[in-house]
Amino acid sequence: MELRQLRYFVAVAEREHISEAAESLHVAQSAVSRQIANLESELGTDLFERVGRNVKLTPIGRVFLEHSLIALEAIDFATKQIDEYLDPEQGTIKIGFPTSLASFLLPTVISAFKKEHPNVKFNLRQGSYRYLINAVKTRELNLAFLGPVPKNDELISTKILFTEGISALLPASHPLADRKNIMLSDLRNEPFVLFPDGYILNKVAVDACKSVGFTPQISSVGEDMDALKGLVAAGIGVTLLPESAFYDATPRRTVRLALESPTFTRNVGIIYPINRDLAPSENIFMDFVGEFFSRLTQFK
Repeated sequence: MELRQLRYFVAVAEREHISEAAESLHVAQSAVSRQIANLESELGTDLFERVGRNVKLTPIGRVFLEHSLIALEAIDFATKQIDEYLDPEQGTIKIGFPTSLASFLLPTVISAFKKEHPNVKFNLRQGSYRYLINAVKTRELNLAFLGPVPKNDELISTKILFTEGISALLPASHPLADRKNIMLSDLRNEPFVLFPDGYILNKVAVDACKSVGFTPQISSVGEDMDALKGLVAAGIGVTLLPESAFYDATPRRTVRLALESPTFTRNVGIIYPINRDLAPSENIFMDFVGEFFSRLTQFK
């Protein structure tokens, strides 16, 4: 069995068409057909059934595709690691991030890193909290920024970078807007605008409210920071957001107020798989990020 055969097989399986697979592989259609036939002969079973001009995987073909994808991913990863060991400054890092860290933290860190390591490339993927954790576990992503960092997961390692406070954001016209800080319980009877159910910052806000004796009345939801800030500015409700959401500025027609008695915080960090060593370029990035936020915290 040859690596080429596996790549041809996956290309045909994904397109269900031999000529389209051949075009994507930049080889002759006859070469693809021949390699698929050789592979089926070696395995002793048909992997495809012919349906007109198209082909479809047989049941055993679907099983073989699943394992072929895993095998090719492992081979590609091994090749990438060898390339990076030869020259760590030429690596590519696949990093995931949530929407709450997209506007300031991620571009600030990567911009600073690129000044020192201009040839390292990044493949960035935004996703939900749950998706990012699963993507790191399955090696779809090398690393992921998260806040808060998950606890007690045996399949991932974590590195906490900093801890930040949670603040209230109110419309500028709100009766409490002239205060410097408020108690969270002061918002007991206010309509809230939050991330949708299932988003980690929805859970952070709801858990904070419940800890002081009430469940927030959610009037509207938004799927990113700008949407929530806009809803607050429009007077639709109040919200709770982490400090990093205000690094660029507090939106117009809104007021940011610190929470007191009790204060609420979340940690922010990086997660990575526990069952593999980081590639050299990833180690360089991890060291840089640790030092970057250590310096930032000192001058905060």
